[in-house]
Amino acid sequence: MTPHRTQPLPLDGITVVAVEQAVAAPFATRQLADLGARVIKVERPDGGDFARGYDTAAAGLASHFVWCNRGKESIAIDLKDPRGLHIVRRLIADADVFVQNLAQGAAARMGLDAAALCAAHPALVAVDISGYGAGGPYAHKRAYDMLVQCEAGLVSVTGTPEQPVKAGIPAADIAAAMYAFSGVLAALLRRGTTGLGGPVEVSMLDSLAEWMGHPLHHGMHGGTAPARTGVAHAVIAPYDAYPTADGGKVLLSVQNDREWRRLAEQVLNRPELAVDPELATNRARTAHRERTDRVVAEALATLSTQEAVERLDAAGIACARLNTVAELAAHPQLAARDRWRDVETAAGPLRALLPPITMPGGEDPRMGGVPELGQHTDALLRALGMTEGATAALRRDCVIA
Repeated sequence: MTPHRTQPLPLDGITVVAVEQAVAAPFATRQLADLGARVIKVERPDGGDFARGYDTAAAGLASHFVWCNRGKESIAIDLKDPRGLHIVRRLIADADVFVQNLAQGAAARMGLDAAALCAAHPALVAVDISGYGAGGPYAHKRAYDMLVQCEAGLVSVTGTPEQPVKAGIPAADIAAAMYAFSGVLAALLRRGTTGLGGPVEVSMLDSLAEWMGHPLHHGMHGGTAPARTGVAHAVIAPYDAYPTADGGKVLLSVQNDREWRRLAEQVLNRPELAVDPELATNRARTAHRERTDRVVAEALATLSTQEAVERLDAAGIACARLNTVAELAAHPQLAARDRWRDVETAAGPLRALLPPITMPGGEDPRMGGVPELGQHTDALLRALGMTEGATAALRRDCVIA
């Protein structure tokens, strides 16, 4: 019998150099690190990636930074000094992938834009992540996540009828990160057949505009954008979060009229509602949404959260608890599937979720430690052949840290 062999991580042997900050590029390169790539993170000597200073919520460390930067090596180097830029160019010369999300035009001024690097290194995959893209009237406009959420229309369709709100997570950053991640994988696959890497361009606006596909098509082709409905659904009823007797909330979704009949008979204990002309069809229920929500809310208000979920599950009605962040951290499904690991940091081990991509039969994701600023500077410079004296001189001149 042939012995079982564990598959290696798919990006084992791939080296990534990243001049990155905040969320979009760091989250993209963290996905690459989890899948086995070596990621060298280039940071400023005077404080590093500014996300390090966002907060101190993760045992004294910044929660954004801990989330987006595990498994990387940190080199702290001043790119404005020609000596520092030369070192980064040497690192890139030996890399497979380069990623940057500097302010528009900054990388090009240093010759670190994707087009220039790929011209010099044909096998390199080089990624430019920007707010609005390289051209057009918004090219040089500042592009923080909340601003792009507004420009992309996400805020206009999120919230209540009275109040638009931004998403509670950095949706524009995450969207750009995931398209950069998938763009790198596609470019590496193409390189495997052609031998050529090439530039990859991703903008936060393009990425989030793609995620706005449903409201965008609804509005362009239907004449009006979907209304803001809180956690309710604009065109389905009942589809909302309803209070329970113990102070919780349960969200339920009735997708068709068969489910409405089951809800009326088995959960609401009011079978007559199944044939009520104002409630029997989804079109009728959305037209009489206030009454629909009232009859559902009255029934669930007499049940505990657990009782409501059990009754809805038994009736085959899609439902969910409206969990808090703390309840997500203690979620029984994540615990049962062993989705938590400890990640090493300067503050000690911190819990982190396994990445969503699971590859049965392969090595576990490489969830390395969160680097301190400049933690790997000396080792990386030694690997480039730099002497201790040369390194000391660069540190004395504040070119490295």
